[in-house]
Amino acid sequence: MIEIAISLAIIGIALVGIISVLPLGLNTQRVNREQTVINQDATVFMEDIRNGARGADDLTNYVYAIVMPNAASQNVYVNPTLAAAMGFSTANFAQKPPVQLYPILTNGANIVGLLSTPEFLNVDGGIADSIYTAAASNHVVAYVRSINGPAFEKPPQDNPILQQDSFSYRIFFVNAPVAVDTNAVANPGYTRQLAASLRELRLTFLWPVLPNGKLPAQPFHATYRTLVAGQVVQDAANANLFFYQPQSFTTAP
Repeated sequence: MIEIAISLAIIGIALVGIISVLPLGLNTQRVNREQTVINQDATVFMEDIRNGARGADDLTNYVYAIVMPNAASQNVYVNPTLAAAMGFSTANFAQKPPVQLYPILTNGANIVGLLSTPEFLNVDGGIADSIYTAAASNHVVAYVRSINGPAFEKPPQDNPILQQDSFSYRIFFVNAPVAVDTNAVANPGYTRQLAASLRELRLTFLWPVLPNGKLPAQPFHATYRTLVAGQVVQDAANANLFFYQPQSFTTAP
């Protein structure tokens, strides 16, 4: 009996050690899985944006809101169907300045066009380059549920519980002109041409989005950057939309 008691005590101590390690291993596995999904999703967004994609309508299954706060108001662009399923609510945003709702996330072109909004716009609404001083700054944040991941979370899955429990994140988009020497008086035309024909695209992912729609106190984050050669043009039909034209370059005056 004494030997059995000692054996059970040894086994119990070993089990306590093993059980205490299991949560750490599961958490590490979850973090690795989320980072893999983020890496794959970043490729999708960067390719769609840098190519000025107009037919990426599959994004309507994943992007449920785009928020663009500025000094006058908070412009909230929503996906009418998916935003409700994900529990997205403007109650999470301050009401001063007022929230302006625009339910236009109904096709991929509108989503890509909003995410391509330049970091700086002229006060008259046109695209600003790095040597234009009277410009307004934009802050573009997208609320997204993961594009990659378990198949049972993906469309045509319409169970609201599974939709809200799916892995989701926020993306901070920056479409900025490359830095140039504004004092380059020797060849100002080259400076203007470079500023108008080469831009930096930065995507910063923050995750995970909690069930209450907010981020944890210390979220995971990852930033992806690329340079895109070509112009950014403003859509003629909707002034809120912008698209990269990677094969189009400006001629400096």
